[in-house]
Amino acid sequence: MSRRAVIELEEIYKRFYIGTPNELTVLNGINLTIYEGEFVAVVGASGSGKSTLMNIIGALDRPTQGRYHLDGVDMVAAKDRELSGIRNRKIGFVFQTYNLIAKTNALKNVEMPMLYGGVTGKKRVDRAKELLTMVGMEDRMKHLPEELSGGQKQRVAIARAMGNDPAIILADEPTGALDSGTGRMVMDLFHKLHKEQGKTIVLITHSPELAEETERVVTIKDGCIIGERQGTCV
Repeated sequence: MSRRAVIELEEIYKRFYIGTPNELTVLNGINLTIYEGEFVAVVGASGSGKSTLMNIIGALDRPTQGRYHLDGVDMVAAKDRELSGIRNRKIGFVFQTYNLIAKTNALKNVEMPMLYGGVTGKKRVDRAKELLTMVGMEDRMKHLPEELSGGQKQRVAIARAMGNDPAIILADEPTGALDSGTGRMVMDLFHKLHKEQGKTIVLITHSPELAEETERVVTIKDGCIIGERQGTCV
């Protein structure tokens, strides 16, 4: 049975400083389809356009030109308010820099997307506790980010990304600031979410070794997709 396409990018361009002498094309005609339940890596050197591509997939930025449908919704035509709702309900973000709220403990950080999603108090707290337990952080719920190691912060960030049970997880260099052992733990969590919960995961990485663990490896260079191959997670 064929899988349903959830992310469809056609001829996507992203330009900055448009109409000026230093106009810069960061994405140059990207065509990419990602299917429901797929674990895909986008790999490339620094400056290749990986993070810009993730920002467009995650509706954090709009393309200058091209067509983008997420789960059937025309993301180019959608209003900002609609995009905000889609980000909150359908997409979980995990960043290299964690993006946790500094003066808020782990539990409250995980609750945050659910608060914006309209989940009520007790249900929100129960869900946050469940997610922190899932990532092995049940004994650190009341700790502030500054009291956590890098790996612990990233596990809290993964729990937060799962708050509204999104179908899609976008992870931008999630192991980039971690040592190899801690990075291994974070990757194992992504594999668990993929295999046990059927999440669609897009992993942005500069590491060919991590990319190889996914189902499909998409290589980007100078804003163009220059190759695709099957990974080992099939």
